[in-house]
Order: sequence, then structure tokens, then C-alpha cells
Amino acid sequence: MFGIRRREFISLIGGAATAWPLAARAQRRAKPARIGYLSSSSPPDIFLESFIRGMGVVGYGEGRDFVIEVRYAGRDYNKFPALADELLRAQVDVIVAGGPAFRTWRPGTVPVPVVFLFSGDPVDARIVASFARPGGNVTGVSLLSLDLSMKRVDLLKQAMPTMTRVAVLSNLSHPGEASELRATREAARALGLAIEHFDVGSDDDFEPAFAVIAQGKCDGLIAFPDALKNFNRQKIVGFALRRRLPSIYGWKMYAEAGGLMSYGPVLDDVSVRVAVYVDKTLKGVKPADLPVEQPTKLEMVVNLKTAKALGLEIPPGMILGADALLE
Repeated sequence: MFGIRRREFISLIGGAATAWPLAARAQRRAKPARIGYLSSSSPPDIFLESFIRGMGVVGYGEGRDFVIEVRYAGRDYNKFPALADELLRAQVDVIVAGGPAFRTWRPGTVPVPVVFLFSGDPVDARIVASFARPGGNVTGVSLLSLDLSMKRVDLLKQAMPTMTRVAVLSNLSHPGEASELRATREAARALGLAIEHFDVGSDDDFEPAFAVIAQGKCDGLIAFPDALKNFNRQKIVGFALRRRLPSIYGWKMYAEAGGLMSYGPVLDDVSVRVAVYVDKTLKGVKPADLPVEQPTKLEMVVNLKTAKALGLEIPPGMILGADALLE
């Protein structure tokens, strides 16, 4: 059962809707916009649901102002080119690409505007020239923040001050995670923590990593957020619980699955930013002129039920500072 919420979604909606000019929200297209949605997820898709809510915030009603063509690749990324072609044949006006889907096109070859929501570094992925000046026909929101990576180390240490060694699960083939690892090591050094790194690049890499961690001396766990780990979050959280490892993640969904803590972007806020960019492209603004954005609204979630199961007494300051407590 979900516990205390200090920042309700309605306040986000209210604030964003108030900031959005009434005249702009009242504008209606002659016919509904056709939005393509290309993702590595599968139903039920919390990201799609959140994006549709975000479109509502900027004044678009589904069916009235836009229709959405959804294509899922699931775990088979080789499907992306064919699915992208389907969306183009459906004559979509803009494509929203989640996770690795936006890498379907080579830079400079994207035939319609693409707005992405990506957990990694789009510059490292070579899909945009820079955050400030994306170039080409692609822009969006990157969830990568090295400051967040460093803060997660600090929060984990606060939750268990006696912690000395942390296992880190990363996927070094995911653009930006090498930088996250360096930032995490730097933060750990400052706190007197040792880091044991495990590169998990496929589903098959998790169990061998878990086996090594179980035989070692790690007393905490961090998993960098990306599509692969999202798909395997129940497996990761379950292992941490069995081994009684305090853990922290980048998305609330991990804390909801039983992880001790999460610290990262507010999904609905990020989706509003994606929706704002979709609106701008539909009104003729070129993606090249829209800087890649990064989250500004963050949330810390603490799972008190998990803390109790681990025998941890969460410091009062962390309880007061949490945006959501799950109990």
C-alpha cells in the first residue's frame, strides 16, 4: 500500500497548466495530429500513460486533438527499423521515441521530427551534436545526470552509515553509463566507500553478477537506470532483499517493487516536458532549435516496509526529506 505523498501529481498539473498560456491551450488543429510512439517497452506502459497525461497538461485531448500510433519492439531492438517505417507509412507528424528507440535513425536521416525520452547520453550516442544545439531533426529529454549518480551514493550511505562496500550494476554499452560509473566512484571515495563494479549488458549477465556479489563483502547495491535494468527490476530488487542489501535506484518503480530507495526524475514532470516539445514541433519549431532538456523536478522515495525487513532505522532527516514514503 502506498504511503505518504508530499508532492501530489495534481500540484504538478496545476502548476504546469497555470504556466501554460490559456490562449495556446485553447488552440485547436483542423484535424487531430498524428503522433507516433516507438518504444522498447510493452503494455502496460507507464511511460505512454504518463505522456498522454502530459499532452493533456499542454492542452491536447486524445482523440480530439491528437491520435497516437503505438509500436512496441519489446525486447527485440532489431524490430525498430521496420516499426519506424510503419509509423512513417501512417504519416505521423512527429515521433516520440522511448529508450533506445530513437537510435533507429542515423544522424541527419530522420524524416520527421523525433522527440526522445532517454535514460542515457544522446551526445555519447551520437544522435545529437550537443545538448544546447542538437542539430538535425531530433531533440528531447535526457535523464542522465552525474549529480544524481553522486547523490544516490550519499543517500545510500546516510541510510546505512556503517556501509563500507557497494556493488554497482551498470551497462557500459549504454551511452553515458561509463561517465555515471566515474561519478559514482568519485562520490564513493569521498565517503570512504569501496565500489565493486559489475557490467550487466544482457539478461544473462545478472545471475553471474549476483553470484559474485553473494560471495563477497558488499553491504549495499546501486543499479544505474536504463531499459535493461527496468525490464529486470524485479530480479534486481529480489536479489537485494534476499541478500539483505540496502539498495538505491533511479526510478520510483524500483522502490515500488521493493527496493529500499529511489532518487531521480518525477516521471509525470518529464512527460510534460516531452509533450511541450511535441507541441512545439507540431507548431513548426525545428528540433534543431530545441535544446535537449534534463529533469529539474526530482523525488526521493523510501520504502519503509523494506527498511523494516532489512532491520534498518532510516534517519529522521531522510524521512522528513522524502517526497514519498511507501509502507
